Amino acid sequence: MSITRLDPHERLSGAVIHNGIVYLAGQVSTNTTLDAEGQTANILTQIDSLLAQAGSNKANILSVQIFLPEITDIGAMNKAWDAWLDTSNKPARATVEAKLADPEWKVEITLIAKTC
Repeated sequence: MSITRLDPHERLSGAVIHNGIVYLAGQVSTNTTLDAEGQTANILTQIDSLLAQAGSNKANILSVQIFLPEITDIGAMNKAWDAWLDTSNKPARATVEAKLADPEWKVEITLIAKTC
């Protein structure tokens, strides 16, 4: 079984594909001036792009983990999430409060999806 790595960076790949499964690294906003809703929308756009590169889409997401440094931002995060979500194909999801590597990040999202 081959392994495909997408969007490689110094320490990680943005996504890894193996055996028909896409594993996304933690995605964070490219614009840290945005609030939690804006950062979430920015991240979801990145996720759409990575999934497309992997031959997948949000309908194929199996599991999502969302990290918020301030759990009180869950409402703002969910506003962007709900606008983006494929309501016919809701993934399993966990949302937790966690300190992130950069204090300007308000949201980090990682997920697992199957390829189409």
